[in-house]
Amino acid sequence: MKSELVTPSHLARKAVVYIRQSTPHQVVSNQESLRLQYALRQRARELGWREAAIDVIDADLGLSGASIAQRNGFKELVGRVGLSEVGLILSIDVTRLARNCTDWYPLLDICGLRGCLIADRDGVYDPGTPNGRLLLGLKGSISELELHTIRSRLTAGLLAKAERGELAVMLPIGLMRDPSGVVVKDPDMAVQGRLGLVFQLFLQLRSVAKVMRALNERDLELPRRDRYGDLCWTRATLAAVAAILKNPAYAGAFVYGRTRFRPPKREGALPQKAPRPMEEWRIVVKDRYPAYIDWPIYEKIRSVIRDNRAEYMRIKTRGAPRNGELLLHGIAWCARCGHKMYVRYKGGGEYVCNHLRTQEGQPTCQHIRAAHIDAAVGDAFLTALAPAELDALSRSRRVQQQTNNALRSSAERELERKRYTAALAERQFNRADPDNRLVVSELERRWEAALNDVRAAEEALARQTPPKAITQVAISKELNDKVISLTGRLPQIWGDETISDAHARRCCDVSSKRSFSTAVSATWPWLGSSGGEAP
Repeated sequence: MKSELVTPSHLARKAVVYIRQSTPHQVVSNQESLRLQYALRQRARELGWREAAIDVIDADLGLSGASIAQRNGFKELVGRVGLSEVGLILSIDVTRLARNCTDWYPLLDICGLRGCLIADRDGVYDPGTPNGRLLLGLKGSISELELHTIRSRLTAGLLAKAERGELAVMLPIGLMRDPSGVVVKDPDMAVQGRLGLVFQLFLQLRSVAKVMRALNERDLELPRRDRYGDLCWTRATLAAVAAILKNPAYAGAFVYGRTRFRPPKREGALPQKAPRPMEEWRIVVKDRYPAYIDWPIYEKIRSVIRDNRAEYMRIKTRGAPRNGELLLHGIAWCARCGHKMYVRYKGGGEYVCNHLRTQEGQPTCQHIRAAHIDAAVGDAFLTALAPAELDALSRSRRVQQQTNNALRSSAERELERKRYTAALAERQFNRADPDNRLVVSELERRWEAALNDVRAAEEALARQTPPKAITQVAISKELNDKVISLTGRLPQIWGDETISDAHARRCCDVSSKRSFSTAVSATWPWLGSSGGEAP
């Protein structure tokens, strides 16, 4: 059926059928909608256009109409209208053209300027006339409102389910859903043991990089998911270790809203996901999953990881302890201006407060020789630990023994897993038809690779010190005297050259910073957090 709005000047130009569906799933499943949109070619012929003058733009299939970003088909359409090549735009509905008034009204403006008509299944409209502009404007506003209404309804239902902790999200490796939908731990003990080892190593080493190196030095791989969601074992990386340590699901918590979208940095780019701080997570439901660690330990791990980032200017953290002669690197603060003091080794070690100089061009606040400072801190540290020295030595030995046992147990499970893989490869090789050389050669190669992995795991296990047998013995008077004789050896251990600077610095910062802070403030008052001047 023809329209009185169609004139010869319109028919002299092209009629463009614009086709779009919002998601790839709709493209595959909503075939009827797709068929109706392509059938608009017949509508263009009924309005008077020749078949050769009808073009179809379907480059935006599977893309949302909420924005013109990545919608090359819509940009092509607007460009052709601006060049006066198009006399009619056909769409099954105006929602196919744009779901955003920011994109919709500029299209109406350029169509009105170039004399281009817009048609949908309800009729033909001229954006250059008041009535056509009014109707198309109302349709565009309703389309935008409809999108927001649909989103709000879906979001409300999703948030209600998330607040109960029942929203089905992707679970990390080590957790899985049984047939009834209940979340349980992975029955593979090798996976459970390796994840537990990662947390245990971090609590001792307090650094993601050190955990990664400790695992790789012993050829202990991490369980991961491949792109199909299946279990695979890969070499430990910083990103893999950090992902395990930071995931709240291992602490038994369901968390929703851990990330947010940042606006794109350049025009046409997509928004990028960025992590939120823990205090800004939208929904946290604790004790929802079986836990590998408890929530206080998880918070402690996140705090240590955050503190290890050497970003004083932005988040006021000191960074991970590193090698160096000075003891208070990263934890000394200036009482005059309140900024962090840096270390300088030129002409002997000293602590320097040069923040105002580097940031504002003012004179250096103060600089102090480190020898006396470190000596006072070391004495305060040893004095604070003297009453509990024997207990500290015993606890340190016990923690080290537990870590060694965990490493050896993990290595034994690694060897058992690789032996199973080799046995499976052998069975597959033996069941193959010997005449099918193409299959047999590949199975033989896999079997040989599995045997090499077994030999490497056996060598890695042999390099570890075997655990000593633990026997229960009565504490005799002689044994008690030997234990007492250990008391007082902490200063000797502290001064041992084999103790690394980073280890000593970490001990001071973690174990006793509350204990010796009073002694240090009394000896060197200008190093405190308030008041006092350097002599």
